[in-house]
Amino acid sequence: MTGIVYKSTGSWYTVKTDLGAVYPCRIKGKFRMKGIRSTNPIAVGDRVDFDLDHDNNEKPVGVIKNIHDRKNYIVRKSVNLSKQTHVIAANIDQVFLLITIDNPPTFTSFIDRFLVTAEAYSIKTILLFNKVDTYDDDTLNEVRYLAHIYRKIGYECIGISATTGKNIDKVKAIMTGKVSMFAGHSGVGKSTLVNAIEPTLDLKTKAISEQHMQGQHTTTFAEMFDLSFDAKIIDTPGIKGFGVVDMEKEEIGDYFPEFFALKEHCKFNNCIHVEEPECAVKTALDADEIAISRYRSYLQILEGDEDHYRTEEWMK
Repeated sequence: MTGIVYKSTGSWYTVKTDLGAVYPCRIKGKFRMKGIRSTNPIAVGDRVDFDLDHDNNEKPVGVIKNIHDRKNYIVRKSVNLSKQTHVIAANIDQVFLLITIDNPPTFTSFIDRFLVTAEAYSIKTILLFNKVDTYDDDTLNEVRYLAHIYRKIGYECIGISATTGKNIDKVKAIMTGKVSMFAGHSGVGKSTLVNAIEPTLDLKTKAISEQHMQGQHTTTFAEMFDLSFDAKIIDTPGIKGFGVVDMEKEEIGDYFPEFFALKEHCKFNNCIHVEEPECAVKTALDADEIAISRYRSYLQILEGDEDHYRTEEWMK
């Protein structure tokens, strides 16, 4: 039988067939060792083949025997094993990255690392600036400033409010007919937004922790949902950090669209835009044609400096 993984809890997987039947599935122990470098060999969104085990008298349990080739996937560094990766989701049409200026803050270094990873795996990303109904004029100006930076690069940016419904219809229109993933820090309002899009799902939400100004994890595992308007959504756990993995220094700049567009004008073909002479990227930076926050994020990724990238100095 063949189906799509809708939920993963580490050792068990919920798989839905094309006919709509849902089965709990597991994998054989040795299956984990077949050259898969991630901590989770199977992710939500994967298309898998499985056999039904009828050895017990209860509901049949599936045994996954094969994963179909992925058209794409998105990863982050494993929390527990830094040298390994964790596949967040697979076979995604687009990602909505939720951003809040405060309550909790989303720094540009996090946004840029996420975008670089999405670019590397050929996944379209839309930036959603959430909670705009709660912002004062200064904060709204900051939203406009950030949206200007990312629109100039080519990313679609939408100001939304999951609580008031502002621009929710616009988001739903973009989602129609596609598999979408929602991502962002804990507390940015992913579950609230999903509930606004599809109230019948009634995903759990929690208030922001005032002490730490960050969200409390309400989504433990990624899970896919079928929506009522011909769309699928993958809700993911809140992501505190987002380390870039498996990239050579020479290719990182290619995943910054504004850098890549200037690359051919650099004097050297292998320019990494740091100390080389006649670098088109640094020339554009000096002329304020490239945002300094983007270049700082680039340098951090280039240097592999992940210890301080969420600090406030990288906000602008």
